Amino acid sequence: MQKTKLLILVAAFTFFLVNLASAQVKDTVLKPVDTSKIKLSKSLDTAAKKPMTRKDSMKAKYVNPGKIAGRKAVFRSMIIPGWGQLYNMQLLNDGYGTRAGKSQFFQKLYTGGKIAAIYGGVTVLTMSYIESSKQYNLALTELQYRDSHSDQPDPNGPFGSRYSTSGITQRKDTYRRNKQIVLFSYGLVYFANIVDAYVAARLHFFNIDDNLSFKVMPSMINTNSMYGFNATPALKLSLTF
Repeated sequence: MQKTKLLILVAAFTFFLVNLASAQVKDTVLKPVDTSKIKLSKSLDTAAKKPMTRKDSMKAKYVNPGKIAGRKAVFRSMIIPGWGQLYNMQLLNDGYGTRAGKSQFFQKLYTGGKIAAIYGGVTVLTMSYIESSKQYNLALTELQYRDSHSDQPDPNGPFGSRYSTSGITQRKDTYRRNKQIVLFSYGLVYFANIVDAYVAARLHFFNIDDNLSFKVMPSMINTNSMYGFNATPALKLSLTF
């Protein structure tokens, strides 16, 4: 009986302590913050009246539209050759850049010609690669036949006895080299396509208005030396834009 009373007292005391702790935590959390005790280092009026320094003005970064257009043109040309040139043509249609509205017909014609040149060059290279591969395989087959038949020409082959073994070997090496040149030319066309798209996109936003002018006038270059004064005639070039 005494143990039961003791357990009841302990449980009641524990329940009382838990309620007291919960009330204390709730009061601490919900207690409003006294903002009057917070001290500001500088008033809002002083901060608002502070003049903007050069460091603050530099935070507003200048966005170069030509640089952005160049990146987009490069990205498109890397995916599909000629897509960057189509993007540059779209810039003309949308009226962006300093060249928009100035001889768009010839610019579009020129850009379309570059796209035609890209795919025309790829087509010519592909035809050359196919022909070189065909001739290389014929020469290789003939050499393999002669190697297994005591240097005798294949009667059903395209060469017959007109070409010697050394001549066919030279022919095989020539067409193999042509295949390698064609593969290298593919890379050149692809690289030129990317560079052309980037340069055209950047030039599209360059300032080419009528205010650009230059003036050439005679001048003198003064070269001071230890023992005297020398003057050299020269031409002075002044650019205004």
